[in-house]
This record gives sequence, C-alpha cells and structure tokens, in this order.
Amino acid sequence: MGQDSPRQQLIATAREAVVERGVLPFGRPMLSDRERAAVMQVLHGPILTHGPRVQAFESAFAAFTGAPHAIATSTCTASLHLAYMSLGLAAGDEVIVPAMSHVATAHAVELCGGRCVFVDAEPLTGNIDIDLIERSITPRTRAVCVVHFLGMPVDMARVCRIAEKHDLFVIEDCALALGARYRGDHVGLWGDVGCFSFYPAKHITTGEGGMTITRRDDVAEMTARQRAFGIDRNIISERTIPGEYDVESLGANYRMTEMAAAIGVEQMRRLGGFLQQRRENYEILSEGLREIQEIETLTSSHGPFESAYYCHCIVLDGSQQWRRREIIEGLRSRGIGTSIYYPQPIPMLSWYRQNYGHRDEDFPVASRVSAASIALPVGPHLNGDDMRYIVAVVKEAFPE
Repeated sequence: MGQDSPRQQLIATAREAVVERGVLPFGRPMLSDRERAAVMQVLHGPILTHGPRVQAFESAFAAFTGAPHAIATSTCTASLHLAYMSLGLAAGDEVIVPAMSHVATAHAVELCGGRCVFVDAEPLTGNIDIDLIERSITPRTRAVCVVHFLGMPVDMARVCRIAEKHDLFVIEDCALALGARYRGDHVGLWGDVGCFSFYPAKHITTGEGGMTITRRDDVAEMTARQRAFGIDRNIISERTIPGEYDVESLGANYRMTEMAAAIGVEQMRRLGGFLQQRRENYEILSEGLREIQEIETLTSSHGPFESAYYCHCIVLDGSQQWRRREIIEGLRSRGIGTSIYYPQPIPMLSWYRQNYGHRDEDFPVASRVSAASIALPVGPHLNGDDMRYIVAVVKEAFPE
C-alpha cells in the first residue's frame, strides 16, 4: 500500500484529536451546575415571574452593552414586535427590511399591520446593501430595520444619516450579534431600539428569551408596559393593592420568567469567555480555509467593525454550488454539524412570495448566499483541535 498524502495525514491527526468527543454539533447551549442551581433556587421559592432575577439579568445586560435601558422579554421576536408597537407603527406603514434574515425580522412588521420593503444584501458581509436603502424609501416609509448578519455589524453611521435625513426610526435586529461593536459602541445602541435573542444556539441562552435595549426613555417605558399587557402599574413597585390597575395601551404577554432570567444571569458571567473562544475558533478556521480557491468567506471584523463571530460562513463558487448538499452530508458523516443562513431570502418564502409577488431575480445577492453558503460552527463548545479537524474535512471535499 502507498503512503498517505500530507492531506490524508492531516485529516487522520485531526480526527484523532476529536474522536473521543464524538459529534461536533453546530450549536450547543453551554450550561453548567451554576445555571442548574440558579433555576432550582427559583423553583424552591414562591416567585416565578415579576421577580428579582429578571431585574438582575437586565442590569447585567445593560452593564455589558452600555445601554441606559434593557428590558427582558420572552423572545427576540417579542422584542421586535414591541419595538414597532412602542414606535407607533400602524397599518399601511412601510419598513425597510433586509431580504437576508430570519423570517421573524419581517413577521414583526406584519404583526403591526405594516408592510415590508425588502432590500437585497451586499456581497462582502451579507448585510443589507446600504446603497439600496434610500432609493427604497417612499412617503409611507416609517422605519429602517437592519440585521447584523451572523454577528457582523452594519455600517450604522451611514444608516443613521439616511434615517435622520428622512425622519425615520431605526430598529437593529441583533439576534446573532451579542458582543458585536461598531466604532466601539455595542450594536443595538445606534438606532432607536436593539433586539437580542437567547435561543439555545446563540451566544448565551435562557432556553428561549429576548432583550430590548435603547437609549430612549420613552421607548423603554412603553416597552416595559406593553410586554405586560399595557398595564399601567408595575407589579413589583407600583401596585400597593394586588389586582388594582388600569390598561393604558395595547400590549401582550411577552414577559421573561424568573427561571429563564436566573439562567441568563449566570450566562452573562461567562459571556466574556464564550466570545473569546468564538473568536479564536473563527480565526483558526479562517486561516485554514484561506487556501481553498473554490470558496469565499463573508468578511468579518476589520477596522471599526468588531464581529460577534456567530459562525463561519463559506460561500461556494459557481462551479461548486451544486455540490452543497453533498458537502454538507459529507461533513455530517464525519461528525461535523452545519447550518444554512438562510434557506431562502424572506421574500422568497411561500407566505411572502404569495403576498408580495417577488421573484428570485429581485434579490440576486441574497439568493446566491442562501443557495451557496454553508455555516460552520465556531461556538465555545468547540476548541482549536475541533477547528483543525473541520478544516481538514472541508479540504477533503475539494480536489488537490
């Protein structure tokens, strides 16, 4: 038998380093005995909602981001919906929305009776193409929503200049961007409202959960009221007689539980380490994948843009795009989890296609990223050896 090639030797060495750990999932919640103990402490007490853990979580989140106000919610979708409610979005109002995002970004507009005006992505980062925003504004436009795609900050200075010129609100969807900063300021603080997600695969988790941050006192007060039905008196500090209150605005039950917040408090204590591991993992992948000519990678941190390193997104070139499913299945057969961000641009999903009538060619960049990209894991559940193994297996998918 002939001697193994250098690439085969690299794969074998990397595989040995991770084989005992088994499958490398795309995402995994990083929960320890501290989180479990915190939840049990809540369950041993009488307060499951409207309690001190939510306030503690909000305080920790505000301190980390530098936000004057942080309001915990049940999900990021709830935070987005509340953002539009607090800003007075009404039926028929238009909102500029990235075509490249999770459907929740658009659903929040629809839930208020608004209408999305979808804008294509730009090819370097996958973020909204800022050059296309201004030409999409009409007399009915009320707001611009930006998504920091996969944790890479949008150029918020440019977006805010456009919004100020046309007297528009700015909503930042930061679901994948906890830890991302632009010009030193945490994302979510450039616009009127920033919304975060604590789904299990995100930078931190509360099981399910969301957070709204804002510099605006009026938005913070309205969001806090509307997440609890629009009731006029906070149950902790403002109701001297239980059950005595009024309802001053439309609202919903979008509150976070004490159990979720207890997890969140412990996760915030570990966030710095999580972010550091993500960055180290990302850089190892970037270095190892650089020589593969058949793939491109979306731009990450540079200059004033500090990424949150949610994942490492590779985009197959035209000659390889048809092999995406084959490559993903090959990675899975070797124990490597992947994901796709996103299966289609939002306006190409069935409900939006039927109600808006867009075609694939309307969003060429978003359509290409959707069809040709593979998201590789960089989460803190993985280490440098895992990254080197992923690099070796990805290289195996392409000719010498």
